[in-house]
This record gives sequence, C-alpha cells and structure tokens, in this order.
Amino acid sequence: MRKNVDTLATLIFSSAENQANAQRVSRLARAGKLRAIHRGIYTSDLETPLEQIVRPNWRQIAEYLYPGAVLGYRSAQEGKPDPEGRIFLVQGNRARRTELPGLTLITIPGPGPVLGQEPALNDTPYGKLFVSSEARRLLENLYTGRDATMRTMGRSWVESHLSRLCTLRGEHKINDLRDTARRLSEILGLDFQFKILNDIVSALMQTGEARRLRAFDALARAAGKPYDPDRLVIFDALFSALRQPFPHVPDSTTLGANSANFAFFESYFSNYIEGTTFTVEEASEIIFEGKIIEKRHEDSHDILGTYQAITRQPFRSSPPGNENDFLEWLKLTNHMVLSSRPEKHPGQWKEKLNQAGGSTLFVHPELVQGTLLEGFKRVALLEDPFARALMAMFIVTEVHPFEDGNGRTARLAMNAYLTQSSACRIIIPTAYREDYLLPLKALSRNIDPIPFIRSMTRAQAWSAAFNYSDFQTTWKQMAACNAFDDDITRNKLLHPHEVRTFIDDSSTNNEKH
Repeated sequence: MRKNVDTLATLIFSSAENQANAQRVSRLARAGKLRAIHRGIYTSDLETPLEQIVRPNWRQIAEYLYPGAVLGYRSAQEGKPDPEGRIFLVQGNRARRTELPGLTLITIPGPGPVLGQEPALNDTPYGKLFVSSEARRLLENLYTGRDATMRTMGRSWVESHLSRLCTLRGEHKINDLRDTARRLSEILGLDFQFKILNDIVSALMQTGEARRLRAFDALARAAGKPYDPDRLVIFDALFSALRQPFPHVPDSTTLGANSANFAFFESYFSNYIEGTTFTVEEASEIIFEGKIIEKRHEDSHDILGTYQAITRQPFRSSPPGNENDFLEWLKLTNHMVLSSRPEKHPGQWKEKLNQAGGSTLFVHPELVQGTLLEGFKRVALLEDPFARALMAMFIVTEVHPFEDGNGRTARLAMNAYLTQSSACRIIIPTAYREDYLLPLKALSRNIDPIPFIRSMTRAQAWSAAFNYSDFQTTWKQMAACNAFDDDITRNKLLHPHEVRTFIDDSSTNNEKH
C-alpha cells in the first residue's frame, strides 16, 4: 500500500547507493508530492517557504552532502547558521560553497576529524558529522587569513572566552588547555594560531605582555582587575535608561524626630524584607531603648546596625566619590550592618559563589571587585541624584559582593546618594516586596530597566508622603496603607492619599446619614 503524503518526513533524500529509494523519490516528485530543494534533497511540505524548512534542518542536509566533515570555526562554537545562514565545515583538499534556500554550506580544506588520540584532542561525533574539540575550536577561531571576519569569532572573542574560562575553571585548567592546543596544532598544522593562543594565555596569567590583548575584559584580567562582561551589558542598559532628569523629591526629615522616625522605618522594613522579622514594638525597643530580644541577639543587632548606618556618617550622606572609595565604603557599610555575625565575614568579599533561589547566580567571587569598579564608572557619569542612587543600588544587588547583607548594603548605598542631594530616601515596605524584587529580576534576566525605574519612582513617592514627626501617627498611617502586610494576595500597598481620601469620603457619607 502506497504511503500517504502526510506520513512522509519533512525532508526526503535520494540515495544513489539505493536504487529502490532513488526510484521511489523520483516517482513521488513527478507525482507532485515532493518539492526539490537541491540535487537529491526534497521536501514533502508543499506550502511552507523553503528557507523556513531548510535552515532549521541544516544538520541533516550537511550530513547528506558532506558526511564525515568537521563542524568548525564559528559554527562549532555557535552550533547553528550565522545570521547570513552560513555553516562552516572542514573537509577535503578544496573549498566548496553550496547554496540552498536560507542556507550556505562552506567547506574549508583541512584535516578531517581527530580521532583515536587522547580524549582532550579528539573531535566529537555529531550524527554523521563531527564537532571540533575545544582546543581546535580556539585555534580555528584565531585564523587571520582570507575571509577571517566571516568564518571566525575573532581574536577578541577568544580572549574573552579564555578570560571567562580562567574564572570558571582556574588557571591550571587553562594551562592544560594550552598544552592540548600545542599538541593539536602539530597534528593540524596550526602552529601560527597556537603562537597567538600562547601569547593570550600568558598575558591573562600576567606572565606575558598585556598590551597585545584587545578585549576589554581580558585586559582587565591581565591588569589584575577581572570583571564580569555579561553584567556590564545589564549595567549599560540601565545606565542608558537613567540618562535623563528625574523629578526632585525633597527630603523633609532632616532634623530631630522626623529623621529618627524615618530611619526607624527604613531600618525596620529593610531588615524585614531580608527575613529579619520583628514586631514594630520589638524593633522600637531595640532601636530606641537598646534592648536585645532574648535568643535573638544577632537579629537584634542587625536591625540596630542598619539604623546606625542610616543615621551616621559616612553611611548616611557621604557616599563614595571614586572607584576605590566605593569598594571601601561598601565594606564598611556591610560590616556595620552585620558586625554581630562574625561567621558571615562582615565587610569581607565573598569567597564562594552565591545565588538566589535555584537559578539566579550572582557574580563570581574572583570578579567581584573588578565588576564593582566597572559599575561605579557608570555611577560617576550620571548627573541626576536619583539616577545615580538607582545605579549604585542595582550594581551592588547584581554583584552581591558579600556573603550576607547585600540587599541592605545596596539600599544604604542608594539612600546615601539621595540624602547627599537633599532628596527623600526610599523605604521598601513589606507589602511592596514583590513590586521591588520582580523589576530587579526583569532587569537582571531580561535587561529591561523600565519596570525597575518605575518601581523605585513609586517607592520614593510613597516614602515622601508621610509626616514623620510623630512615631505613633506614622505607624498608624503606614498600617492603614497595608505597609506591614506580608500577604500581598490579600491587600495591596496603598498610597497615603488613597487612605485619606477613603477616610474623608467615609466621614462625609456618615454626616449625610
């Protein structure tokens, strides 16, 4: 029984070695059930544009036309066609170029797959193709001859890639990779490329000349200040969005009780959001009476340390003015907040990679200082105080440079820049937690800075709407706004004006009755 067209594979290949297959394919094509794509290659899809069929199935086509070839150069790294639809293969003694709809297969003369050697040297089987080994891939992408910009990732990419590997694997592993590349270059005849690779590795390990490097992150590593280049992409997106003037929200709590009460609620909520939870009564006893809650000595000192940082210099309104001061200021601030927790190494850069949840990894410990320094360059370039404050806060949050207390340290940095410019500090109440954290995730994961800026703008407006002269009154007003509610599914955070409007309306209605 003849197969229905719906049972045919999307791609059909005619086999010269199998006469029955070739005759069947020819018969289906004559019957109009197949469309020709290339010599010996057909599709049973009679409607979809051929480009949309060919490009996703590039591997099957490459296997049919060039079995045994090595996927090399940029294609071995990217694992897909480049933006122009090109795939680079290494095979045989002459160059070939095969054009198909949406796909160009370019074969480069060179040795076939390296097999039977030690595992690090061998290329990896990939169906009927092979993928070049890591060492071979690096050597190939250092090719500098004709069409180099088309077929390779380029030297800067190799430098950045090796710099990243230094962080993730350690220098001894990069030395091993260099040794593998040396042996492989003799097999493949890539001695010139190995010389370049050797110079790059030596420079990264500070045993060679750094001036030969081109990639900024590689140069930073060679100078002893490696940073995370992926974070800089996010920093730049936020920096661009912040290059504008923002409304100035003045600080009305500069003296006496106003300042102390504001500092209390800032400290209370900044700790609550991190899991250090007290009742307002307990927290007021800790801060205003010096009481240490029984069996919660460290927690008590956390909230007190945060309060002291809010009210004392240089933490309150003397933020750092240059890169090196930025690092020291952050260490001092973190130590102030966590001084009662020696096991958390307050004021010391983290030594282990930290993460949030199961998927968010922060900056690698080796890259902390360099990434903070690069981030501060963007803080210094911003002129608007609100913009500068948000930039500083996000940099610390994204790097997470300490073992603990990163969120509190980040918010203290933000507010120090605001107070320096006589702008209202920002409180993040409990009910606003998700409105604060989700925009941070959107910026970190999706490089979308707009929700973060909007969120912090609203938070500042909310913080500025209270009269902080009387502690009890402020507490009651915040409670009426649902500020202390940790169940966001029950009540949303209200603005004080909304609460007052509701009260005024209720009073008017009662009078009418």
